[in-house]
Amino acid sequence: MHQEVGLIATVAVSFVFAAILGYGADRLRLPPLVGYLMAGILMGPFTPGFVADTALAGQLAEMGVILLMFGVGLHFSASDLLAVRGIAVPGAIGRIILATLLGIGLCKLWGWSLGAGIVLGLSLSVASTVVLLKALEERNLVNAASGRVAVGWLIVEDLVMVLALVLLPALAELLGGHAVDTNHGLGELPLVLTIGLTLLKVAAFAAMAIFLGPRIVPWLLTLIARTGSRELFTLTVLAIALGIAFGSAAIFGVSFALGAFFAGVVMSESQLSHRAAADSLPLQNAFSVLFFVSVGMLFDPSILVRQPLAVIGALALVILGKGIITFLIVILLRYPISMGLTLAGGLAQIGEFSFILAGLGVSLGLLPHEGQDLILAAAILSITLNPIVIFATEGLKKYIHSKWPSLWESYGRSRQKALGKELEKIRALGDERERQHQLKMQQLIETFPLFSQVNEDAQEELLLLFKAKSAPPGERVIRRGDRGDSMYFISSGAVEVRLASGAIRLEPGAFFGEMALLTGARRTADVIAVDFCQFEVLERRDFNMFMSHHPHLRAAVSEMAQKRTEMNVLRQQWEKSMDLS
Repeated sequence: MHQEVGLIATVAVSFVFAAILGYGADRLRLPPLVGYLMAGILMGPFTPGFVADTALAGQLAEMGVILLMFGVGLHFSASDLLAVRGIAVPGAIGRIILATLLGIGLCKLWGWSLGAGIVLGLSLSVASTVVLLKALEERNLVNAASGRVAVGWLIVEDLVMVLALVLLPALAELLGGHAVDTNHGLGELPLVLTIGLTLLKVAAFAAMAIFLGPRIVPWLLTLIARTGSRELFTLTVLAIALGIAFGSAAIFGVSFALGAFFAGVVMSESQLSHRAAADSLPLQNAFSVLFFVSVGMLFDPSILVRQPLAVIGALALVILGKGIITFLIVILLRYPISMGLTLAGGLAQIGEFSFILAGLGVSLGLLPHEGQDLILAAAILSITLNPIVIFATEGLKKYIHSKWPSLWESYGRSRQKALGKELEKIRALGDERERQHQLKMQQLIETFPLFSQVNEDAQEELLLLFKAKSAPPGERVIRRGDRGDSMYFISSGAVEVRLASGAIRLEPGAFFGEMALLTGARRTADVIAVDFCQFEVLERRDFNMFMSHHPHLRAAVSEMAQKRTEMNVLRQQWEKSMDLS
């Protein structure tokens, strides 16, 4: 195959294999993620048949990591995390520590170094966001208390793993690996100073993202949204995600993953975040698939034959070790037994961050390639077995409930109530924001029925394009003979359009100033406010842009303007005839 089509071949074959095997996995009631990993195994150098370009696949995987972390940041909710902090923070951190210690113990049995144990333990301690959300959605638990706790738990794990990605390169030499150049020309520095400098860079980047980002990014998104170009908006979202990710690595020396995460967090503060998430989701999904395929390419299936006991040990740590640790932590924190079993089953797998950490560990010389194969084997098997594990925990719930009903009902009840109240407050705030948004949209349609002809996205675009303006009684809003620069929609109050033949009164729901924009002519009448007025103003550029995207609306405005002109002419003729008589 020609070298110049290597990228096309890698992407095309990856998508074809992933689609076929992902569908097959879904038919077997397994997460499609299993199919994507299997597709990568079939395309990798360890299996016969087509062998993809692993170097290109690695770069595509890096894009997948950036977009995955951008998605995590975009859906990051500080309020949700604060509500479940009592269980999510100590639970996630405690499980990471205990699972990492178990990983170190396994590596000691295999004769591996401390650094390998830490990387292996960290990789096996975190769960896959994709797999967990899929399991919660299938059981309608995303908005339940246990589902909110699970998502908050994962957010804490993700934040800890982001910190691990930052610190591992600085600690690599101490842990038995090789050092990497993170000092950017500063020369040899003591370990403590290196770690301090690394954390300082991260803090500087985080401060810039937190304090400058919310002022710049929402403004930029609104500015681009006002153009009405959907592709330009999507391009801007991706430019912000990739630009911040690349800039954070180039300027601050932090990982692409951390930069992309903060890009998502910053963008989540914008009122357009839901649109940004929807527009970028297809690309996130596509590159996420390529990420999992590229991970599968790295897996050597022969590890299942060469080291079966090691695979079983890693898998036991993921399913049994993490499951028991999770359940015990929840119980010790005095939360309900049902929540402990739900979390134990849903979090008994590993995924995205495990692959990223394993790859980093190998590149730093901390983890042998055999360790990466073990992590990949544990991931594929734990994801495949996760539905069975969840089914087993559901059966265990029924058994405990029937065996010890009083314990089931009473244990953790007070914590459950307190947590429920916190989540209800957040849900109420979210519902109120959504209600206010819907009310605003409803008021737009009720006040201006004309806009019922366009879809909800276009109505939201209008809200961005409108500029509020007010006028007291007697103020001249439009002067005859001026150039037309905007169109006015009356929200409240009333105006008089003063023509040579007389005055016409316009009230809420009406609009004026459109003729000069449609024809390019000068204003033909004075418009005077006769009450305290509130207007929504659409400037000439915004008017032309919006109407070009919605020609049927332009036709409706033109028709109404034409009818108004004809009525004015008829009125003038009638008044002349009355004068003559």
